[in-house]
Amino acid sequence: MRRRGTRSLTPEKVNIAKERIDILFSLAEKELKKNPERGRRYVELARKIGMRCNVRLTKEQKGRFCKKCNQLLTTKKTAKIKVDPQKKFMEIKCLNCGNVCRKPYVKKI
Repeated sequence: MRRRGTRSLTPEKVNIAKERIDILFSLAEKELKKNPERGRRYVELARKIGMRCNVRLTKEQKGRFCKKCNQLLTTKKTAKIKVDPQKKFMEIKCLNCGNVCRKPYVKKI
């Protein structure tokens, strides 16, 4: 009996998916000033391509958008960042939906 939904992707298809994700993130950055809704849509499409093709986003890509509303996070425009040096984490708040994300950081010497 054949399993449904299990199709193997060739390395060429995986590379194409990674390239498209990179292109969509760069387009989202460009469109953020003019049309933020279009930038949000580009991030949503990039995430869908990653899920459909089973391609992981890089750490930089994961940290650049809100997980709740898919808005690209940039300082002062779409995100507010607070740094707590005692607890060693930074708190990123999305100004679009109010979602808060905490990320640890290491102080560079």
